[in-house]
Amino acid sequence: MSAEHEDLICLFIDNIWMHDGLSQNTLSSYKTDLVQFVIWLEQSKNTLVKASSAEVEDYLSFRYQKNYSARSTARSLSCLRRFYAYALEQGICVKDPTSKIESPKLGRPLPHTLSESDVEALLSEPDTDDALGTRDLAMLELMYASGLRVSELIKLEFSQISTVQGVLRVSGKGNKERLVPFGEAAGEAIENYLKYGRGELLGNKQSDLLFLSKRGQGMTRQTFWYRIKHYASMAGIKKHLSPHTLRHAFATHLLAHGADLRTLQMLLGHSDLSTTQIYTHIAKERLKSLHATHHPRA
Repeated sequence: MSAEHEDLICLFIDNIWMHDGLSQNTLSSYKTDLVQFVIWLEQSKNTLVKASSAEVEDYLSFRYQKNYSARSTARSLSCLRRFYAYALEQGICVKDPTSKIESPKLGRPLPHTLSESDVEALLSEPDTDDALGTRDLAMLELMYASGLRVSELIKLEFSQISTVQGVLRVSGKGNKERLVPFGEAAGEAIENYLKYGRGELLGNKQSDLLFLSKRGQGMTRQTFWYRIKHYASMAGIKKHLSPHTLRHAFATHLLAHGADLRTLQMLLGHSDLSTTQIYTHIAKERLKSLHATHHPRA
């Protein structure tokens, strides 16, 4: 890298340190981003001061081809924007080549989920000859059948659910109520729990809560999470799990079988459709995987 470029980068880094008081890690990252761009420019004998919009776009494309993450490329572009704003202010440049370039879309991390066969294996593990087993199966079946959040599941009361109608009333985030249907398998598991499990767990106590701990009290998120991990281990499921794994599976499998996003949004209790749209990406990845596995010319 030329001495001219080194001096220019040092002046810029000193300037943003004095004005913004950025950490040494951030300053080091900015310097690295600028050095990488300069090295790329110097291959075509160009300079930072004379770089064009087309060259900035070509550089971003180069990063994409080299499998740099969208996040690091967005940071690199952010650094270039700051540099050219500084260069314009100092009269070093006469135009900003980044002004009309859009930042890369970072996207959101995809939730971890389970395949339909994974869910079947998980649901086959609870021992329904045991009070805790009947409770666990009812909770797992209901979560997979309705897409409830864990916090909603453990707070369910008798007055919120009807196994006859196969529907429950949920008070979700922001105390917004929604009606959520559930199928026969979940209904049967709940009825079985009410007949053979809940009374044993309740003992001589009284509670409006549907699902109880072995001490006859309300369940905690941690307890339910422990039970999911326990059954997943028994089923030989090695995938990354979270307390909301079955909620994610509910959403993904509904989409895979033809549900529309608006319906899914209502069932999940999302206030914004963009939150629900994350599941379309999971469904697409699943379809691609199935195609790659089963199509004769994949």
